[in-house]
Amino acid sequence: MGRTRVLVVDDHRIFAEALATALAAEPEIEVGAAGTAAAAERALERAAAEGRPYDIVLVDADLTPAVGRPGQARSRDRFPVAVVPLPRREASPAPAPGDGIALVARICRTHPALRAVVLATDDDPRRAVRALQAGASGWVAKESSLGRLLAVVRGVLRDETHLPPALLTGVVRELTSARRDRTESERLVGTLTPREEEVLRCMVAGLGRQAVAERLYLSPHTVRTHMQNVLGKLGVHSTLAAVAVARRAGITPSEPLPPPAPAQPPHPPTVASNAGPGAG
Repeated sequence: MGRTRVLVVDDHRIFAEALATALAAEPEIEVGAAGTAAAAERALERAAAEGRPYDIVLVDADLTPAVGRPGQARSRDRFPVAVVPLPRREASPAPAPGDGIALVARICRTHPALRAVVLATDDDPRRAVRALQAGASGWVAKESSLGRLLAVVRGVLRDETHLPPALLTGVVRELTSARRDRTESERLVGTLTPREEEVLRCMVAGLGRQAVAERLYLSPHTVRTHMQNVLGKLGVHSTLAAVAVARRAGITPSEPLPPPAPAQPPHPPTVASNAGPGAG
């Protein structure tokens, strides 16, 4: 069996260098490092294209978005760890704002076989739940020992989920509360008529009253009535609050309409000639 390939993603240079060096000392582990979300995603794509995908990614929960001009390289994108040769950063647009958990969500979607572990400075049950929902398999405090981190790495490779014992109660409480909120949201949405649910799905898609009217072939006045009914039945006072309830209930946005077919240019009229042979 080959060595376990681990990618460390952290924009704190000293911590990342130390962690990469410590992990690389383990004979069964091969390490790479990246200092930004964009660099991490490129490293994962490149490794997959070369047929040597990473097995585990360790992501800083507080990873900051890139700053500066598009294409402007930052020194912390390249960690001078002898065992981790990192390529020069190519010019590319700055990634969208987000944190380490947002990165976990993206890479778990694009690399389903990859296991993600979040490295955190504090044990926050809400953020830990967000990480689990994003696809993470573990949550490890940065102050943990190398032995603890290695145990988590080996555990997630066996498809285990690892959380610090101190977090378990809070995480269970958060998950139970989320399930309770979802159940109540589902009950409220269940009181809507089919037409009102259609209107709600349009609201989730971000459509205004006129756009909903055009989508459902209704008058704006009728749509206004439906929207008022939706707010009343959901027990909220704004469209944003209604959308929040809908999302908790698992309501998906209305599908976008296909673009209209391009207009065909009119064909020139065909003029039949009645002239016989030799006419002219």
